[in-house]
Amino acid sequence: QRRSLAPSQLAKRKAGDEDEEEEEEDWKPPTGRKRQKAAAEAESAECYRSPFRKPLAPLTNRPQCLDSSQHEAFIRSILSKPFKVPIPNYKGPLGLRSLGVKRAGLRGPLHDPFEEGALVLYEPPVLSAHDQLKIDKDKAPVHVVVDPVLSRVLRPHQREGVKFLWDCVTSRRIPGSHGCIMADEMGLGKTLQCITLMWTLLRQSPDCKPEIEKAVVVSPSSLVRNWYNEVEKWLGGRIQPLAIDGGSKEEIDRKLAGFMNQHGRRVPSPILIISYETFRLHAEVLQKGTVGLVICDEGHRLKNSENQTYQALNSLNTPRRVLISGTPIQNDLLEYFSLVHFVNSGILGTAQEFKRHFEMPILKGRDADASEAERHKGEERLKELISIVNRCLIRRTSDILSKYLPVKIEQVVCCRLTPLQTELYKNFLKQAKPVEELKEGKISVSSLSSITSLKKLCNHPALIYDKCVEEEEGFIGALGLFPSGYSTKSVEPQLSGKMLVLDYILAVTKSTSNDKVVLVSNYTQTLDLFEKLCRSRRYLYVRLDGTMSIKKRAKIVERFNSPSSPEFIFMLSSKAGGCGLNLIGANRLVMFDPDWNPANDEQAMARVWRDGQKKMCFIYRLLSTGTIEEKIFQRQTHKKALSSCVVDEEQDVERHFSLGELKELFTLNETTTSDTHDKIKCRRCVNGHQVRPPPDGSDCTSDLSQWQHCADRRGLQDPVLRAAWDAAVTFTFHHHSHEEQRGIP
Repeated sequence: QRRSLAPSQLAKRKAGDEDEEEEEEDWKPPTGRKRQKAAAEAESAECYRSPFRKPLAPLTNRPQCLDSSQHEAFIRSILSKPFKVPIPNYKGPLGLRSLGVKRAGLRGPLHDPFEEGALVLYEPPVLSAHDQLKIDKDKAPVHVVVDPVLSRVLRPHQREGVKFLWDCVTSRRIPGSHGCIMADEMGLGKTLQCITLMWTLLRQSPDCKPEIEKAVVVSPSSLVRNWYNEVEKWLGGRIQPLAIDGGSKEEIDRKLAGFMNQHGRRVPSPILIISYETFRLHAEVLQKGTVGLVICDEGHRLKNSENQTYQALNSLNTPRRVLISGTPIQNDLLEYFSLVHFVNSGILGTAQEFKRHFEMPILKGRDADASEAERHKGEERLKELISIVNRCLIRRTSDILSKYLPVKIEQVVCCRLTPLQTELYKNFLKQAKPVEELKEGKISVSSLSSITSLKKLCNHPALIYDKCVEEEEGFIGALGLFPSGYSTKSVEPQLSGKMLVLDYILAVTKSTSNDKVVLVSNYTQTLDLFEKLCRSRRYLYVRLDGTMSIKKRAKIVERFNSPSSPEFIFMLSSKAGGCGLNLIGANRLVMFDPDWNPANDEQAMARVWRDGQKKMCFIYRLLSTGTIEEKIFQRQTHKKALSSCVVDEEQDVERHFSLGELKELFTLNETTTSDTHDKIKCRRCVNGHQVRPPPDGSDCTSDLSQWQHCADRRGLQDPVLRAAWDAAVTFTFHHHSHEEQRGIP
């Protein structure tokens, strides 16, 4: 049996051997047959020795006599051997630093790049064996891998988006430029992609250290709390963001100063979430230091480079800028230039150069009256613009969502005016005479006021009743057209074509399903009418407009989305809450009146068809037939066609309208079923009959059995509208359905 060679054990054994020697003097060998047999067995066992066992070396306690040089050499040879951890394949630190002193290990990625499903944003170049010997191990680049907590929930288009964002802000797509525009349509998860980008930049880089120390998220005030909740949701407490959505000036300045004074590898609160208004008022504090990244949500607010918000954000000391906007083009290409110039200054030249080189040729080429040479030049400049901008802009349409979300049916419902509305409309056009000023190229305050008056009249005569009482211009003598005993205290749906249709839609929805409805309007006065209608029909509702505080908005949205909530209707002001809200508790949305800016309508209509929606969605866009509302809708179509050309790269967008036709605002077409349909150059209708496109996507067909009238009841795929039609509501129906994009007949 092998014995320990420790000095303490040797001393004990030596003392034990001396005691045994004393005992052996008095000890006598045993006698008898059994004792003889035991002695023989012990002798035979002692003789056997395993071939794998080495003999023990003789030990002496007498130290060798060494001279000083030999002793020093012996000690140096001992100290020159580094400590080796007796663990197979151990790769920890093996340096000569003292125990207990923190020292980083070998350079390596924060997450495993070879794990299944790993999202690798950066991969070091492959080195030959010779280059690996020459490279400095402490400076070798490492993989940048998205945290598996996030990469596991990212959909394929979101993984692609995160890679694009990272390449842009690290200047790998455009050398010297660190900005980009996330222009995905609503509902595609832009917030999650940006959170993934921030978390990756705050924790890792190819240099094995954080890429940035701090990030700032600037959003509309109604979305500050939503951003905070999203960070908490996806990162699960791994980070503590600082959200500022209210407080005194001194308190906000103190919080911002504390945020800017944070430095180091692990900043306690590395993400600041702040509203545009608060940022503009306290920009001086944030401009005193540097910020690694700024994200501007609903970035189309920066379309005007002359406003104070744009100037304040542009003066922020940060090269990395991400602008989020589902609608980067809203009105014209110069606004588009402002957004691109904000994220990557100089890639499109100055504003004057952009207007001369890109905007004018493209707009001339898009006009329906353009010559062939102008169209050819416009297409060339459009291709050039797209090739430049696409290096820093990523755009995916909501068609991707059709793989994950239920069907969405978008329907344009043209409602005829009631006799009262028709008389008031014609009376106004005769008295105000705004069309003469418009033809002369003048747009006065009275002209703009006339537009507002006509839009309100299309919603309901009650909205212009006070002007009739005061006999303002355009409404002199109009009070006598109202029914006797009329009062604005109660709503009368039968006096408005759109309100009549809305009343039927709500009644049929309430009685035939458990669906919830979102009502959207540009005017709070229209929301007041909705409230009166809901009270008279005893519908439970909630309302969100500009008067509601930010904290209360988040609470009522959360309550409405709960399946157990009793509220049937969510009233929404498109100006106050049309952007970013998630209202998946409802699956029907009524856009009661159009806005000049198509982006506002698109934003509002995207509130229900988004991640988390489980039901088929129905979008109703109500327009008053032959009125200014159809002219507004036509102008929206022109702007959206421009956006499709530049942002979506659709080469076959129709040149729907001549710019001269769009000036005919102040007219009333009483004979048409839809003025827009007459002017839109629809290739699916012949003599008022609509033909569905064949499966191959061509525009003509010989199958007459597929023809149907635009106002035919058979064209109503929605049972609610079909029931309203059966109730003899007079309206014209047009629809655009995402069913066709999913291949559903």
